[in-house]
Amino acid sequence: MAPKRDELWQQAAQTIVNAGMVPVVVGDTLLELLQTIITDEQTAFVSVFDKPSLNIDQLREKSDLGDLQLEEMLESLMREGVIVGIPSKRTGIMVYRLLGPFPGLFEYTNLRGETGPKQKKLAQLFENLFDEMRDLTQENYELFVETAKQFPPVVRIIPIEEEIAEEGMDKIMPFEEVSNIVDKFDEIALAHCYCRHSKDLVDEPCQTTDERLNCLLLGKSARFAADYDFGKLISKEEARQVLAKAADEGLVHKAFHIHLNTDLDEEAICNCCKCCCGPFQMYYRGAAAYHCHSNYLAVVNEDACTLCETCVEMCPMETIELIDDTIVIHEEKCIGFGVCAHHCADEAMDLKRIEARTVFIPPRRVSA
Repeated sequence: MAPKRDELWQQAAQTIVNAGMVPVVVGDTLLELLQTIITDEQTAFVSVFDKPSLNIDQLREKSDLGDLQLEEMLESLMREGVIVGIPSKRTGIMVYRLLGPFPGLFEYTNLRGETGPKQKKLAQLFENLFDEMRDLTQENYELFVETAKQFPPVVRIIPIEEEIAEEGMDKIMPFEEVSNIVDKFDEIALAHCYCRHSKDLVDEPCQTTDERLNCLLLGKSARFAADYDFGKLISKEEARQVLAKAADEGLVHKAFHIHLNTDLDEEAICNCCKCCCGPFQMYYRGAAAYHCHSNYLAVVNEDACTLCETCVEMCPMETIELIDDTIVIHEEKCIGFGVCAHHCADEAMDLKRIEARTVFIPPRRVSA
């Protein structure tokens, strides 16, 4: 007997959650969200992904679609940002990756910057979903924190190059320079910041910047974005200008690596603010820990510091505070980006290179 429609949607929703990196409750909110993006026919196909990535030959074996139908199905799901198709670096065979709710569907449903009724509905549904994630975390706080420590960090913080000392042990490594990362890739795509765009759609505009086109996709991800209208290809110089403006506005450069493995290439650079952007918001909302790779710590020169508190105001992690007429940096929360140093008029802040470390900051304790 063929599965009933409700069972198909439940199965597809669980498959999409399993493809992601963040636990999400398969409930009414997620089901409504998915039903806004995909059709019944697409839902049945999604469920063949018994692992997040399958190549074209595996999909032929697992689905009952003919070659033309399979091609049309994959094209339609890539247009919707449910699946990303990229050729294997080793074999050249197309590999199709099913996206989880967050990160994944959230990003691709916002990259184009569309503002129609469908997009507004999705933005509100994602807000509701994030609230459910917060409630789940808060209700199971201790267990969640211990479990979250076992997962890899989602992002790597890229420091502001101008703020890094260049002598001795503080010499910056090439992979840490954002300009060198840009130079690695022949194709770079510029897209809407999905986090700020989603906040715009629920009438909570960014308090840090008016810029929306400052999300960079790199390499094969850039080519996919350009081919499916999620972004447009730009030059390396244009990418550097985007990054320079972001640093001047106090936004944090974050690199996303393929499979979250920092030994593999970067696939995107986001420029993130405290008030909108996913990892920051999930932390402040109390839904998730802030978990990142970093190689730097902020340090203060007390002799040069005039206690203007610019660093206190601009630190996105609220790592710095003024205590008894002294600027205090809580190192366990410092992500080592350098927005404090970049905006210090007295040049009293620096970034110090340290051994590579993982920063893990448990989610805030909040009330629903």
